[in-house]
Amino acid sequence: MGFIQDILPILKKRELLFLENYKESEGVYTFLFEKEKDLTWKAGQHGLFSITHKSIKKPIRPFSVASAPSENVVKITMGISDDPSEFKKAMLELKQGMRVRMSGPVGSFYLKDNSPSLLIAGGIGITPFRSILKQIEAEGNGVAKQINLLYIDSKKSYVYKDELDGIANNTSINVTYLDSRNDLHQEIDKFTTLFKNNGKYFIAGSKSMVDSISIYLQDHNISKRNIKKDAFIGY
Repeated sequence: MGFIQDILPILKKRELLFLENYKESEGVYTFLFEKEKDLTWKAGQHGLFSITHKSIKKPIRPFSVASAPSENVVKITMGISDDPSEFKKAMLELKQGMRVRMSGPVGSFYLKDNSPSLLIAGGIGITPFRSILKQIEAEGNGVAKQINLLYIDSKKSYVYKDELDGIANNTSINVTYLDSRNDLHQEIDKFTTLFKNNGKYFIAGSKSMVDSISIYLQDHNISKRNIKKDAFIGY
């Protein structure tokens, strides 16, 4: 039944009204869309977004919904290089009042219980965690949860930093900013020493980063069933 519940939303497609975009940091842009009243999701899930205003070869891409269900917009954030893909060029061409199509949101990348949780974000992999932490803050139960966010970014741009710091100030959630893999491993070791397999581990970022951290956890006796992965491919 769980699988059916997770897959049914992908069958429902809706048109999202584009509101605006803005630059978060060098090469990183956020896009905001109007949220319809009946649209909801679990914080951390992703949608399949489709370009509809022009014909391109690969018009559909998955993106984490960076906004929390409690917010009144659909927010996605993506890296856009100086030589972007056709899809990202089309995203930058969006004008207020235009629409994109979205299926979902779907996926199992969300907190299911009150287990101590370690959230590990690499670069733009912070997007699902913004949704998760904003929702916890909105629900007002952050004090009851043992949640640590480790945010590694070699460029030290740390998208959403001001918001994340604000959430940390309002809850018991701990946010640590890192720029080296060695420091990341040290922080992971602190958490695994305390909680071992009583904890849950969520990793989001590039596929290579997600895979390497997953292997690192398993090498330190963390069960695969306690590791959730959200690999961003071709972002």
